[in-house]
Amino acid sequence: MVNRDEDPGRAASRLTGRPVTDGPAVAGSPTEVTLDGGTRVMVKRGDAPGAVRAEVAGLRWLAAADAVRVPAVLGHDERWMVTERVPTGHPDPSAARRFGQSLAALHTAGAPRFGAAPPDGPEDAFIGLAPMRNAPGTDWPRWYAEHRVLPYVRAAVDGGTLQPQEAAVFERVCARLPELAGPAEPPARLHGDLWNGNVLWGADGEVRLIDPAAHGGHRETDLAMLRLFGCPQLEQVFAGYEETAPLAGGWRDRVGVHQLFPLLVHAVLFGRGYAEQALTVARSALGA
Repeated sequence: MVNRDEDPGRAASRLTGRPVTDGPAVAGSPTEVTLDGGTRVMVKRGDAPGAVRAEVAGLRWLAAADAVRVPAVLGHDERWMVTERVPTGHPDPSAARRFGQSLAALHTAGAPRFGAAPPDGPEDAFIGLAPMRNAPGTDWPRWYAEHRVLPYVRAAVDGGTLQPQEAAVFERVCARLPELAGPAEPPARLHGDLWNGNVLWGADGEVRLIDPAAHGGHRETDLAMLRLFGCPQLEQVFAGYEETAPLAGGWRDRVGVHQLFPLLVHAVLFGRGYAEQALTVARSALGA
């Protein structure tokens, strides 16, 4: 039975088996604490059922590709997760290029199907605070429409963030996805929530990725999210990626299609501004 009133320090000590010598006594999340011996770790609480399980499974699936680096999971239960702390530095071109190469290697490690959850990961997962269902499919345009666009359109309409008549714009994009998606690709192993805040530029010159919403998907979706929210040294990241696993021609023209997913998630979580941005992107994809 998990103590839901437990503070981060006690959770870290319980899950690692090591005393905590410094850290907050309030249930903030995520937060840093110091273990006996001076090791600094990050402690994160998951309030939604299955959230910690999904994140831990995602981190381990990414690590198993032996490509991008992620913080090691030092302990977890259904409510708390303890990971190593990554000392951060500053982005530089060489680190960005290596990150692009590693990201390409992660994607080409593959997934069993589009929408496949990581091993031991739940089907009902999360992207940020929004529910995200990992329902497998074999056809990317159909799967992307059914599980990454239309559920968030419906949620935005239900929440009053989108008007019912505006939903038709996204439905038209979904109907045209087979022609808008570019050449068919095998399922890639995605981080799934690859905005700049989840890219840690390590003090050792190596990038680590945190907070995944990992699943099998189209590799251009991760790249589109990097561009959407602004990643430092982005062109160097793309250059390293192309050196390792060249993208299909015209991929830059398809960025908007892949950005619909994160934009609609943000519309559901954060309101009308993101809904308007998603509408602009959708209309552009339609040539309107």
